[in-house]
Amino acid sequence: MGSQEVLGQAARLASFGLILQVLFRLITFVLNAFILRFLSKEIVGVVNVRVPLGVFWSLFLGWVWLQLLEVPDPHVVPHYATGVVLFGLSAVVELLGEPFWVLAQAHMFVKLKVIAESLSVILKSILTAFLVLWLPHWGLYIFSLAQLFYTTVLVLCYVTYFTKLLGSPESTKLQTLPVSRITDLLPNITRSGAFINWKEAKLTWSFFKQSFLKQILTEGERYVMTFLNVLNFGDQGVYDIVNNLGALVARLIFQPIEESFYIFFAKVLEREKDATLQKQEDVAVTAAVLESLLKLALLAGLTITVFGFAYSQLALDVYGGAMLSSGSGPVLLRSYCFYVLLLAINGVTECFTFAAMSKEEVDRYNFVMLALSSSFLVLSYLLTRWCGSVGFILANCFNMGIRITQSLCFIHRYYRRSPHRPLAGLRLSPVLLGAFALSGGVTAVSEVFLCCEQGWPARLAHIAVGAFCLGATLGTAFLTETKLIHFLRTQLGVPRRTDKMT
Repeated sequence: MGSQEVLGQAARLASFGLILQVLFRLITFVLNAFILRFLSKEIVGVVNVRVPLGVFWSLFLGWVWLQLLEVPDPHVVPHYATGVVLFGLSAVVELLGEPFWVLAQAHMFVKLKVIAESLSVILKSILTAFLVLWLPHWGLYIFSLAQLFYTTVLVLCYVTYFTKLLGSPESTKLQTLPVSRITDLLPNITRSGAFINWKEAKLTWSFFKQSFLKQILTEGERYVMTFLNVLNFGDQGVYDIVNNLGALVARLIFQPIEESFYIFFAKVLEREKDATLQKQEDVAVTAAVLESLLKLALLAGLTITVFGFAYSQLALDVYGGAMLSSGSGPVLLRSYCFYVLLLAINGVTECFTFAAMSKEEVDRYNFVMLALSSSFLVLSYLLTRWCGSVGFILANCFNMGIRITQSLCFIHRYYRRSPHRPLAGLRLSPVLLGAFALSGGVTAVSEVFLCCEQGWPARLAHIAVGAFCLGATLGTAFLTETKLIHFLRTQLGVPRRTDKMT
């Protein structure tokens, strides 16, 4: 398969995934905003901060949540112990579907992946809303049963699809699939008589260590909240709601792009080889794609940072009412908007880095991740003691800045001996930077005079000011970033004929 064909598949995967994610997430966004009106901050803090950690450690340290940590007041958060057990069970169910998810991801089963995950999330949100309205006294039962229902539906979607696919005559035509029946996904003894392929096991172990450290870096603040009790349950709930709201754009826009183009880079580039030893056509294509993705991530992140600062309080007030828009909520979301900029850049740089690294480079990077994990946990604790829940976001920004620096250094070394310079995607024209600065100033002044205590007419005027500034900024980007616009038109905007699998 040529690099251009792989690029086309990756672009379709990203664009199709993006469209369906927006549609399905919009439904769950409305449902979650509705559910928040009937919950206390304390139960949100327990469900979204403490119990998901019980999922991650369900097979090893689940008893910690029941025996060693502070148990919430049963009158405020009822059925805590049973909820932890059910969340752990849902983790086991989800692990059963992991081989099917990997197979779908590696072979770009676009519709299956997006529809299965989105359908599961929507049904989970509907069940949660129903139980919150009709059986509010169930407490943590509501969320633990909804999580178990979510994982069950997700796994059933994958199992049902692959069972039908591999059992049909059409499956004989799919020479690219590494399995011919469902039982091939189960543990078995190879033809050589070995139960484990040690070469693949070593590579898997390297990625496992990397994933483990990334888990600490991604969810580290939850560990600090849980084990060190730096925030009460109410503050934890507000932080997690703001964190999820701020990460919504990252999940909708950046995640489909990162996952799709990681597959593109991994299929086109050969590990263990420098850029000078690769096919030069493939190197040129990957450099051009990486440059465009960096530019796209930078523009999207800057847009969220600039406009998010002036519209954070309004967004929180609409989403969760006074519980979120008063107190630390707006400051948290404004800080998170800057963090989203770093998330966008890091997602693109790491998706290339992890696709091009050799096993030895992955192992070396793991040592860096280990040091980052330790420093991040310590920094989270210190900054939270100093400036409250905003300290978690500041620690995340520091962590993300170090990871971006590591990836940029790798990319620079990778292309150093070639004529391609994909890191040029991180440079914007002075005119566009001026448009961002002007828009930020105008919307900040608009917020002072129009938002958010003067009623809905003033709020609508504030929204209109933002819409005008956003249109002017995007228009400037359209005129100045012609190379990016060409990439979007040719790869993401042109309808392509897809095969039956996607």
